[in-house]
Amino acid sequence: MNTIMRKSVLSVAGLAFVGGVFAGPIAHVANHADTKPAAVTVQADKPDISKLIPHGTQGEQSHITLNDEQTANVKAIIAATKKAGLPERAAVISIATSLQESKLENLGHLGDRNDHDSLGLFQQRPSSGWGTPEQITDPEYSTTAFLKGLKQVDGWQDMPLTVAAQTVQVSAYPDAYAQWEQQAADLVAQYWNS
Repeated sequence: MNTIMRKSVLSVAGLAFVGGVFAGPIAHVANHADTKPAAVTVQADKPDISKLIPHGTQGEQSHITLNDEQTANVKAIIAATKKAGLPERAAVISIATSLQESKLENLGHLGDRNDHDSLGLFQQRPSSGWGTPEQITDPEYSTTAFLKGLKQVDGWQDMPLTVAAQTVQVSAYPDAYAQWEQQAADLVAQYWNS
């Protein structure tokens, strides 16, 4: 096919022939020198909900409205999870556990209302080897301690939340963690990339 005919066929097909190279669709270019570029908002992708709740929620779900302290504790749990190199699912399990244990409040000694010597976000006990009272009431330390226990659970990534949390926590109410899975996943979706 001769060059003139090839250029004509390519032009009809919407392709350009430039110096022996085909160059994608021919775009009609108007002079937009007077227009300003549009502002583009780039939002980080939110975690995939199927990774946050791979088994679906179990049972009736609970929800509480968080205050500034509780929201700061959510962010501390997420930061510690990232620092430990663990995925979003670990943060969901951690936050759901803390929602059950303390409603995301960094609890000190509660006197007669206290469960033994349980303290902090996860109601960890110094007498059970979780750390000193000062360590356990530090959100980063207590989350890291919880995650260390979680990493020791073979297959935690594939377990229902209640099983993974209970294996670490050894609670008298092992099924109670399930009620917080949706709110925990929503919080991770909201704050993981912020």
